[in-house]
Formats: sequence, C-alpha cells, structure tokens
Amino acid sequence: MRAILAIDQGTTNSKAVLVSEEGEVVARGSAPVGISYPKPGWVEQDPRRLYASVCEAIEACLKAVPDITVEAVAISNQRESVTAWDAETGDPLGPVVSWQCRRTAPDCERLVARGCLDRVQALTGLPLDPMFPGSKFRWLLERVPTARRVRLGTIDSWLIHCLTNGDRHVCDASNAARSQLFDLTQQKWSEELGEIFGVDTSLLPEVLDSSADFGTTKGLPGIPDGTPIRSAIGDSHAALFGHGAFKPGDGKITFGTGSSVMTTLPRFIAPQNGVTTTVAWRINGTPTFAFEGNILVSAASLPWMAGILGLPDVAALVDLAETAEPGGPGFVPAFVGLGAPYWNSDARALFSQINFSTTRAQMARAVTDSIAFQVNDVITAMRTQSGGELGALYVDGGPSQNRFLMQCVSNLVEHTVIQCEAPEASALGAAYLAGLSLGLWRDLTVIERLPRTTQFITPMTVDRKDLLNTWNDALHRSTGRQTPATCE
Repeated sequence: MRAILAIDQGTTNSKAVLVSEEGEVVARGSAPVGISYPKPGWVEQDPRRLYASVCEAIEACLKAVPDITVEAVAISNQRESVTAWDAETGDPLGPVVSWQCRRTAPDCERLVARGCLDRVQALTGLPLDPMFPGSKFRWLLERVPTARRVRLGTIDSWLIHCLTNGDRHVCDASNAARSQLFDLTQQKWSEELGEIFGVDTSLLPEVLDSSADFGTTKGLPGIPDGTPIRSAIGDSHAALFGHGAFKPGDGKITFGTGSSVMTTLPRFIAPQNGVTTTVAWRINGTPTFAFEGNILVSAASLPWMAGILGLPDVAALVDLAETAEPGGPGFVPAFVGLGAPYWNSDARALFSQINFSTTRAQMARAVTDSIAFQVNDVITAMRTQSGGELGALYVDGGPSQNRFLMQCVSNLVEHTVIQCEAPEASALGAAYLAGLSLGLWRDLTVIERLPRTTQFITPMTVDRKDLLNTWNDALHRSTGRQTPATCE
C-alpha cells in the first residue's frame, strides 16, 4: 500500500498519520512533547524533545502497518511557537518559545507606546500581542551566544531542518503569515517589520507555497532517505483545508489547549474588531486569505477544573456540567490573559456571581460554557466585519467529539456545526496538500469530494440574552473594562 505520512506537531503531543490514496487514515501514532513554565506567564519547550517526539510518533505509526510505502511526508504544526538554532551544527540556541508564552508582553506594550500598532497590523494582519512571534524572535536573538551562525524559524522550519539533516531552511506561507514579520500583500519578509521588532530578516527561512518541494528526508528513522517532503502548513490552516472549507464564508473551529476559529475569505480584508487576517494556504503562488480568532485557553481549563472538583477526569467534569441548567455563575479562563477578540494580557481568570446556592455542577457548567462564549464572541466579530453569510462551520480537535460541548457552541452562535468523525483534520489537510503537489489528487474539487463522515448539530433555543449578560459581566470583572450589557 502507498500512503502519505502526515506529521501533526502540536503543543502537547506530536502525531503521525498515514493517509491512503483514497484519503483515508490507515494508521496513527503519537508521543508527548513536554512543556515547562519557568516563570509566571512563561511557556516553553525543548526543541530536541519536540523533534524526538515526532520520531517516536512516526515509529508508532509505522509499526501499525509495516507493509507500507511512504510516498511523501507532510507537515502540520503548532503555530506562533518559534526557536533558534545554529545553522552549521544544528544545535538549538534557545528554547521553543510557545505561542502561549507572555514573556514579551512588556516589549509589545513599548511598541504600542511608540505608535507601531497600526503599521504592524496593516502589514501583517496581526495585533501587537506577545502571542505572535515578532517580539519572541528578538528575545531569542538577544540571548544567542556570539559568533554563532543563527537560523530563526517557526516549528515547520525547525522540523524541516531536522528532517533534511540541515539541508533546507524553509517554511510555508501560512506559518510565515503568523510570524509578524511577513508582509501579507507583498507575500515576502518585510525589512520594515524587521526594523520595528529588531530582527534581521536574513536569518529567517525561505517562504514556499503550502504545497511545494520542501526537500527530502535524511536520517529519519523508518523512512528511506530521499523521501520527498511535499507540504507544510500551520495546524489550524491545515484543518480548514482538511475539511474542504474552500468557499468564502466556510469556516472551522479547532478545539484544543486553545481554540482557533477561522473562516475563508474571498480576498484580503484588513483586520478589525479583534480578529486577525491571515494566509489560509498558498498554492501555485496564489494565497487564499482567512479571518482568524485565536482563543488562548479553552479545553485547557477542563482538566484544571476537574482537579479542583476532585473528579477523576475531564469526561466526569463534562458529565457533571451536563446535569446543570445553563445560567449559573460566569467563568473567564484568562489564565494567560485573553486572546481574540479582546487581546488583553492583563485579564485574569475568575468566577463571578457565585453565592451559597451555587453547586458543583454549576461551577463545572460555567467552565464548559466558557468555551462556547469565547467562540461566539469571535464569530460575532467576524460576522460584523465581513458582512457576509457564515457558510459550513466544521469543528475538530478532541473536545469536538463531545456532543454536549458542541451543542452548547451551536446554541450560542445560532448556527449548525458539522462534527467530523476523524479527529485528524490537521494531518489530513497537510496530506491533501502533499497529494496535490504529487499529482495524487488533481485539484481542490477532487479533494472536496473525498469521503468524510460527519454529523450535523443544529442549534436549540436558549435564553441567549440572559446567558450573554452573565458572560459579559464576568468579562468586565476579568478585564476591568466596559463590555456590552447585552448582545442581541
């Protein structure tokens, strides 16, 4: 059997998936990455351990189907996490500074005070927030030992460096678009942005299409040397592609540690209302643009709350939450500040409107509902700006398999969500792009018709106004700023 090996390198786990010529997943493997919190608000990973986890996931995947021919390697990866390494030796020159990390918040504040926000946002589609890599690259460079030949990169470029044994220093346009150093309209690294952030753009990788020739493997255990690497793309972008969300207005919500809400655009639209504009993917030199809202903490709050309540696992927490009627206390999961559409680094996690009659079930429900409230705020901002209709709305990631959680999302956004049986949407999207590069699938129409098992969850009537009043009150307390009392 011939297949594409898709690597899905995530925040907590690296996964490897074999995808057949029919577009079906035939084997899976995974391995933990590890993550550390050296200071409050700091989040980082070990670059070597990250790559080792990829190799372990590949080994586990290949063991499941030993009689397989890997035609190509595809990559999807966690975005906005960056690192630096020695171009000659390949030695890491710092940690992977995670997308969740807030260590450069003071640097971003200084840039805002200098009046850089409007220009940065106009060129990159991104706000000045420590989630994005511009200030992180500078933080890494300031700590690199002298007399080292430095390479800077997002996680796809670090993986490609490792997979090719240092032969290639490249990334794709979707990852470049999240770097805060890439001019979206010109589709190239910006010297102006490099000067703003204090980063030499010559240290950055060459930017390729998402479906392209990224080099060949060398020294990858279990994979013959010379196996082509034919796609690279950020994981959220890959999920959008994997769902076949190619029509303007189509979107997806990826649920994980955080969440990414993304909708395909007909053209570039400058960002407003707290959402970002990004390159969804680039094929044959032509970018497809998308709106995106990045939620910093969504499902990550579930195991935390399960522990607080003394429950054995997240499943028990969700079961408990389902027994409570909506409309209890409010909860804002601002453990590391808030992302889209609020972008408030100073916001703090809290419960509101608790009293002596508040039950454990209501506390659990407040935490699960916070996922849906954040998604609703992002989609409301997108609808306001685009003026267009929301099309097919897909959901993926582990929490998307829970019908109760997804019903809450559907109820709040007042739109049908499409639950996909396969949880590997990002890996599938990367595999489809690699197959497109190989000519395995002729065009997007063929990919759109590949088999997918889905369920439609339609919205139920809830007292949305009252629920949003409670949520907005909690937001006000968390951020210390005014929020609308109601949302019609």
